Amino acid sequence: MLEVAEIIRRHGAAYRAHVGDRLLPSQARVLRDLAACRTAYLGGQLTQCSHCERQVYRYHSCRNRHCPKCHGDQTEQWIETHRAQLLPCAYSLVTCTLPQELRTLAFEHQKIVYGVLMRSAAATVQQLAADPRYVGAQVGCLAVLHTWTRAMLYHPHVHLLVTAGGLSADGTQWVAAKHRTFLVPVRALSTIFRAKMCAGLRRAGLLGQVPTRVWTMPWVVHAQPAGQGQRVLEYLGRYVFRIAITNSRLEQVTDDDVTFRYRDNRTQEVRRVTLPGVEFLERFLTHVLPRGCAKVRYYGLWSAKRRADRTKARALLSATAIAAPEAPATSVAASTSPSPPPPRCPHCQHGHLILIATLPRQRTVPP
Repeated sequence: MLEVAEIIRRHGAAYRAHVGDRLLPSQARVLRDLAACRTAYLGGQLTQCSHCERQVYRYHSCRNRHCPKCHGDQTEQWIETHRAQLLPCAYSLVTCTLPQELRTLAFEHQKIVYGVLMRSAAATVQQLAADPRYVGAQVGCLAVLHTWTRAMLYHPHVHLLVTAGGLSADGTQWVAAKHRTFLVPVRALSTIFRAKMCAGLRRAGLLGQVPTRVWTMPWVVHAQPAGQGQRVLEYLGRYVFRIAITNSRLEQVTDDDVTFRYRDNRTQEVRRVTLPGVEFLERFLTHVLPRGCAKVRYYGLWSAKRRADRTKARALLSATAIAAPEAPATSVAASTSPSPPPPRCPHCQHGHLILIATLPRQRTVPP
């Protein structure tokens, strides 16, 4: 399978020369880690098949949170953990997007602006949900930051999985959303979200860098029912530990170009994009988050300090005969099951790989 790591090895040097001093430390680390992922540089194990006696090298993963090869098990664990924590109620998916005029500022001050974006979006939903016309209670928001389109273009936005109901102020009732087809009005969401972003950027000292017309134009906000939240949770979980593109979407890598495919969000047609290797890396690295920037945040009933309220809400929902989804058996078995068997031999498919030597890290990073 073609890999982003191969693109970095082919075009990484040219990209570094192209950007020079503009290469951010977070991006430099991604280039280094992904190129080294599952190579001798990170060390590993030498194993031997118990059946055909073939020897197989198994190198360590880089564990970088932007790597498309790592975190498969961690992703599944994140999804299972959050699935078990979902309240047995209806959910809505709210998406708040930064306008084009703010994206340069967002990239130049990523940690600050992304934080303002996520807090403003969650606060907007909570403010409107507190209105008795819509919910009249404290909802829970699971917020996940995305910065890309399917074509890997820079498009900062935040998805919020929101409970379509909440806990009453006195904690004695679960209050369901007043409308089945929508949680809160989108037009009001857009207006309040824009105002909260303005206030947040003012507090951060960045308001003077924003064109004034931004505060009079409509902002794109989308909201839709999300059933019991399961499918949205799985979608969000797939991008918690990686960014922008998977290796499976790469179709061709040459010394000049990279071709990848994506599905158009509007027409659902499969499209293909061919870019020079340096431009592909530029798009990919645009979505690397600075160190310490949280991609997932929790608000309202989802926040850590509201755990007792979540327990109370679950009990109230169960009392109204809404069946709570059972925690997957795998999440329970994972804590009590024995260690998994050794991996099967990729050559004969009969024997298992037995460890015969530990390989130390190498000194040279792959080119």
